[in-house]
Amino acid sequence: MVLNESNNIIHFFGNYQDYMTIAPGKATFNFFVMIHRDLSLVASTALNRCRSEHTPVTYTGIVMDAPSGKKTINLTVAPSLNRGKEENGLVAVFFTEDNSVELPGVQEKYDVDTTAARRIADLEQELHESKNDLKATIGELETVNEELQAANEELLTANEELQSSNEELQSVNEELYTVNTEYQQKLDEALLNQASGAADDKVDIFLSETDYVYKYTDAAADVAMPLTDLGIDPDTDLADQYSFTKTTASDANGVQRGSTWQCCPGLLVYRRDIALDTFGTDDPVTIGEKVKDWDTFRATAEELKAKGYYALASYADTFRLYGNSISQPWGVEGSGTITVDAQIMKWVTDSKEWLDAGYLNKTVKGQFNDDWNKAMGSASKVFAFLMPAWGIDFTLAPNWDGPEGSWAVTNPPQEYNWGGSYIHACQGTDNPEHVRDIILALTANKDNLIKISKDYLDFTNTVSGMEEAASDDSFASAFLGGQNAYEYFSPVAQNIVIAPLSSYDQGCVELIQNAFSDYYQGNVDFDRAKENFETSIMERYPDITTVQWPD
Repeated sequence: MVLNESNNIIHFFGNYQDYMTIAPGKATFNFFVMIHRDLSLVASTALNRCRSEHTPVTYTGIVMDAPSGKKTINLTVAPSLNRGKEENGLVAVFFTEDNSVELPGVQEKYDVDTTAARRIADLEQELHESKNDLKATIGELETVNEELQAANEELLTANEELQSSNEELQSVNEELYTVNTEYQQKLDEALLNQASGAADDKVDIFLSETDYVYKYTDAAADVAMPLTDLGIDPDTDLADQYSFTKTTASDANGVQRGSTWQCCPGLLVYRRDIALDTFGTDDPVTIGEKVKDWDTFRATAEELKAKGYYALASYADTFRLYGNSISQPWGVEGSGTITVDAQIMKWVTDSKEWLDAGYLNKTVKGQFNDDWNKAMGSASKVFAFLMPAWGIDFTLAPNWDGPEGSWAVTNPPQEYNWGGSYIHACQGTDNPEHVRDIILALTANKDNLIKISKDYLDFTNTVSGMEEAASDDSFASAFLGGQNAYEYFSPVAQNIVIAPLSSYDQGCVELIQNAFSDYYQGNVDFDRAKENFETSIMERYPDITTVQWPD
């Protein structure tokens, strides 16, 4: 079979049924989802070696329990070459049972302990390099020592390059979930060796996202250090942070185990030209009244439809608003049950009604894909998007191809938060004083946070700083027609109450949307969508045996 750079299978050859299976649920051609479990480790190692050493790699004598019976095979991974004998990014994977065939490149007798050790060593090296890169990058902010001050310029340069690279941005958006999953896998593998690892190999500091932060802040996990163990007092050192971000970074006992520079309240971002054509005004206060709650927004969506416009691009655009309103966590460790909150099912029924009524564009399926990106262009008939500050600067602005100043922001139909990256000190770090300085410089230094907000339109985690920005004309955005978005972001942030967290959040948020996306598109009925979610969530989390749906 042939794999692309994302490890998705793009072509099959021969009889592969003993080595690959098609999992139930949403279809995928990801190699590591389909490969037989007995071959997962050796295949991962062979792929890594092939790509790093640029030569075919063969492991011989692999024993596996195939559907047809126990057998011994050879596995070869070889780079694909174009006509110029240069690698084209594709690799070929061969499963052979004939030991008389002479195989090219590196050959090695398969030994599970040796292969596992090699793979762990590769991951440790990658993590070690990533840790060094992270230390160097974070050190670029202004801090109390010369090393961090010097590195600050590199961080600002990297941010400018990221902002200016539309092609790189699209790639990041489309691969977001994959990157998060791979990052977590490597981090989790490194954490297994935290207690026994050498000092230079220990994880000192790591990042998490809101959707999976509780996986690491849970006290039972014993991964993220309490900030007080670093000498950071959340009540005094982090007094200027928004309270919901501190709750998000805390365990069930209220012990804060991380901190963030980023606060992600969301607004409604709308096209001024469509507002003028439909309502005769693009004034944010007036538009805010027309979207102040869901019932009012539904009536406004009917007005937009009458003029040939869509209120929003996709059913996925509203998920965060409903998801932030759940009253109970998705799951509790040890219970074996995932609980689907009534607010999630309200999102399902409301989205189906809006889609059937023509308020959403049926051709836009989900988010962070080509159709969604095009819905942000000047030729689109989509009136608005629901986005946090980072969504405007890093997603909407690069996709807009019309005149500057064509967009504006106003209040959403309900307060919500979308995203947020958290910094944690790892239990067992041998550099606690440096980790402490980094966390304080990145998340508690008001001057640093204000600079990030001014340069990148990111809403940062300083209550007093954002209140000052809301009344400071120098924070006006040319992209928003001279409007100061912080005037609207600040009160939304003050009113956010974070939804109950669990270690199952990321999988549930992703898989519930996938399951009902098929329902919205007419591929399955309502009951089958529920069944597909149950199947996929139990595959993702083997400890889950029951899914509880609301009455």
